[in-house]
Parts: sequence; C-alpha cells; structure tokens
Amino acid sequence: MVLAYGSGGQHMNEQEKHAVSQEERKEKIRARYKGVDRSELEFIPAKQKEKLFEDAGAKRVCAYCRVSTDDANQTSSYELQKNHYEDMIKEHAGWNLVGIYADEGISGTSLLHRDEFNRMITDCQAGKIDLIVTKSVSRFARNIVDCIAKVRELANMKPQVGVFFETEHIYTLDNTSEMMLAVLSAAAQEESHTKSEIMNISIEQRFSRGIFLTPKLLGYDKDEDGNLVINETEADTVRLCYYLFLSGFPTSEITEILMDLGRKTKLGNTKWTGSAVVNILRNERHCGDVLSRKTFTPNYLDHKSKKNNHDRNQYRQADHHEAIVSREIYNAAQKLLEAGKYSRKGYPLPTLQVVDQGALKGFVPVNRAWNGFSTDDYKKASLSAYDEDTNEIHAEQTNKSAFDLSGYEIVRAQFFSTRFDPAVTISSGKITFNTACMKKFENVEYVELLFNSVEKCIAVRPCEKSNVNAIKWGTIRNGRWAVLPKSCKGFSEPLFELMNWDSDCKYKLRGQFCGNSDEQLLIFELEEPEVFVQEYVEEQHIDSSVEAPSENMKTVKKVLYPKAWIHNFGETTNRTVFLQRIAYKGNWEILRPAKTVEGMEIITREILDDLIDEAEKLIDRMRCATYE
Repeated sequence: MVLAYGSGGQHMNEQEKHAVSQEERKEKIRARYKGVDRSELEFIPAKQKEKLFEDAGAKRVCAYCRVSTDDANQTSSYELQKNHYEDMIKEHAGWNLVGIYADEGISGTSLLHRDEFNRMITDCQAGKIDLIVTKSVSRFARNIVDCIAKVRELANMKPQVGVFFETEHIYTLDNTSEMMLAVLSAAAQEESHTKSEIMNISIEQRFSRGIFLTPKLLGYDKDEDGNLVINETEADTVRLCYYLFLSGFPTSEITEILMDLGRKTKLGNTKWTGSAVVNILRNERHCGDVLSRKTFTPNYLDHKSKKNNHDRNQYRQADHHEAIVSREIYNAAQKLLEAGKYSRKGYPLPTLQVVDQGALKGFVPVNRAWNGFSTDDYKKASLSAYDEDTNEIHAEQTNKSAFDLSGYEIVRAQFFSTRFDPAVTISSGKITFNTACMKKFENVEYVELLFNSVEKCIAVRPCEKSNVNAIKWGTIRNGRWAVLPKSCKGFSEPLFELMNWDSDCKYKLRGQFCGNSDEQLLIFELEEPEVFVQEYVEEQHIDSSVEAPSENMKTVKKVLYPKAWIHNFGETTNRTVFLQRIAYKGNWEILRPAKTVEGMEIITREILDDLIDEAEKLIDRMRCATYE
C-alpha cells in the first residue's frame, strides 16, 4: 500500500511540474509581445500614393474605345468616344497621348478578333504605355475571366500599367479595386448573357412568323421592301453550277470553268473555290425555299457557330420567292452531294427501283456505295410495289415473313447448330458474307443485294458482272471460296437507322437458302440478329492507381443472341426444340427485273440531256459577253 501511494504521489508531482512549465512559457510570450517603449523607435512613414487625377507626374496614356456592331447608327457613339478621350488626355497635366485604340463592330465577350485591343496589350508589354483610359468595364470586357486576367497581367508588368474605368471611377492600381472590378465584370457578363437570351427569343419569334433573315446571295438582289428578286446575270452563274454538277463535272473543274469565263462572286471576285461552288449547290434559296437557323451559337462568350443538327427549332417556307433552278434539279444536286465520291462510268445517277411482282415483290435493289437514298426513300420505294389499298396493311405487318412456314421438325437441342448456315455480318460501313453463302450458290461470282423495308428482310440473288449493283462477294483461292469483306456505307447508314441498331456493334444475320433448277435465293431476316459488342474490361492484376486507364483495359468481344433463341441455342440438355422448314410458294420469278419507282428518280435521263444542252448554251453566251 505504501509503494502504491508513493507511486501515485510521484505521478501527481510530474503533472504539476508540466503545468508550471506551460504557465512560464505563456508568461514569457506575453512579456515579449508587450513590445518596447515606442519612444525608442524611429518611425519612417510610407510614401503616400497620390490619387490618379492629383498625380501631376508624366504618364504615357492611351484610350480604348469599342462599339459592338459596325452599324452606321453606332458611328456617332464611336466617334464621340474617340473625341472625348483625345480632349480628356490632352487637357490633363502630365498626360501624354500615346494613341487611341478602337475596335469597331466587335463583341466584348471574347478577346478573339479584337485586333486593336490586342495591339494595345502588346504595346503595354513593350513599355510604351503607363495608363489605359476607357469608358466602362463593359467596354473593356464583358467576360469576367478575361477582364480580371488582363487587369492583373497589366498590373504585373514593369513598369505597371493601370486601367481607369471612367463610368465606375475605378483605378486598377488602387488596393481596393479588384473586388469592385470582379463584381462589375460579373454584372457586365450577365448583361451580355441576358441580351443574348433576349436576342434568341426575338429571332425565334421572327422565324416562327415567317419573318426570315435574307443575307446577300449570288443570283438575287433585294428590292426596296427587302424581298429577293432575281439578278439574271448572277443567276446564269448559279444555273451553270447546277447544270455542270449534275452532268458529272466535279466542283474543282466547275471552279476552273467559272474563272475561265470571268464569272464573278457576289463580292465581285473572279477567283473561285470548290467550297464556294458547294455553298451555291447547298443553298435552298436557289430553288425558292427559305430554311431558318441552319447554324446557331451555343455559347455567347466565344461566339463560335455550330451546325444545327436539330439542336434548335427550324422553320422552312417553300416558294418564298422566285426560284433560279427547279426543285427537282436542286434535290438531285443534294442527292449527288450526299453521295460524295460515288461515280460509275455510264451510270452517273443511280435510280431508286423496286421489284413490283413475284417472290421478291417490294424488294429494292441496293447499291452499297451510294448513300444518296434515305431511310424514308427505301420505305416509300418498298411500299410502292404493293397495292394502294394494302399499303397500310403491309406497313403495319412488318414482322410477318413472306415465306410459307409449311412444316416443323423435332430435334434434340444439342444438334441445333447454325455454324454451317448462310450468314451475313453487317457493321457500320462493312458487309461480309460467310463461305456457306458462297457454297450455296454454285459458280456464282457476282450477286445483287435487295432490301425490303416493309418485311424487314434482305435478299441476295445472282446477277451479271455488268449490273450496276453487282457485288463480288468472294473469290476462289487454292480451290476454296475466300471471304471478301465489302464496303457498304451507302446502305448500312439507312439500314442502321431503320432498325435502330447501334453503330458501334456488328450484326450477324442467319439466312435461308431457297433454290430450284432455275432460281436461287438467300433470305436474311433483320428482326433477330446476333449482336457482336466490343467491351473494355479492366484486368484485375493491373494496379488500379495507374493514371492511364486505357493501359489497364483489354478488349472482349461479346455475343448477344436473339431473345427468341434463349431456349433452343447453345444448350447441351436433352430438351427438344422445333426447327421450322421454310419453303417458297406461288410464283417465284426471282430474277424479275426491278423497275424505276415513279416520281422517285434522282433525275430523268431526258432532263439530264436538257441540262447538258442548257449548260452549253450558257457557256457560249458567257464567252460572247466576255469578248464583248
């Protein structure tokens, strides 16, 4: 007990000693911070900063002026600003005018394209300027980030450069200026945002009432009411561009012809570019229509325009003014432009055709390279083969097959295999037939692809090499068929859109061969494809802390089978499944030729011949005018 008591007493003594030590340290700190007698110190006061307008020292001063539009009505504001600051700087003692920097017709929300502003900053960096005078924060910059950054940059220069904002009476080299400047810059930026929103609402209201903006356009002048009226001299240039383009001339050759003929642009230049010709061909105003808001500006700060892909409302008015070219010619030019580099000697413009009778009724021959036809074009073409009274029925029954499901056979599931069946794999831009397809067609090197958007089927039938839609689907190597993947971007895009397929996936379609002594056919139904998906899976043995995640990933190909196969594919049980036999019925006529869909030709041969004649007459007339 004595030992325990002694030990406890010793512990208490250590705590008391620690407390005393802490108190002594605090007392020493208090004594130190009482300081010394102020009478022992010599006070040296800081140099007082003179107010900007009280400072009579020499300063090299410039003024910055800006108006946001180059409208003639704002010329007075622009000139008044310049005159005011010239007088102000000259009258102030010690101030020497370096120059007036003035941007006219430039927005303040971005420093881009503000040439005079950027030249002024460069002169400041070169030590030529001590002070910038401007009307207000909003004149200097409506972007808070740019405003603060530039003011700080100027203040950090040697020698320092200050900015005086006259309206707010802020001098940026004052210690208290930055907080006020930040608040006012934010207000100026929000004012720009508000004005931008108001302008967008105003534009939307104008367009929704058919009040369109009509900028200068080759082929047209404006009358006193602002309406577009044809300028015949310029209109001939526009017509020649369309006629030559549809006759097979590339835009590069058209530019050479226009320059050779001395034809002028809307600005009076005689130098032409391929893009200028494309812009003429793309402009819907040349066929009398007006389409509003083809581009828009998503960010009011950077003013970068973006193509309007249904991001904003658009309004189109047909027959808004007199057309220079017919709608038929304009639409044909759009099809040809969309087709890009497609060309085939002797067949400059593919036509949309459809099989109107027989087993392939409603099937449309497909040119895999031509992307001038849309999903709607294929739909209309397929429906045109059916009677008008049954169009609606066929459109609704898109899931029904055109085949006779005449019988069934019961087999064990483990014998259910499709690897020897004909199959075609379609990706976004590629089509590949397997060797089973080629073996089904004996001694067939070229085939034609057909598409029925109503039945949602693809058909393949033999064809001659001379067929404009012919596909060489394989070749024989060492006595065996070899697969040749083929480009089909022109067809895959509308197909993927119709089926709502993912462009990042591949789709494998199992086919059914039907044939007799005279006719052969492969049919592929689109409704139940196998889907090949590329997935990126993180490898477990890689350290997850590594910054580049792409190095931790490996690509895994995954196959998603159709839901209809869920109980009868890939199983190794003793269950039984039903396999259906598919047979054709009625009149086959597989090789029945397709006929052009009435009213859906890109352009008829007769019209094309007339355009060539008109182009020759225009060129002769233009040459005569040049020589005169």
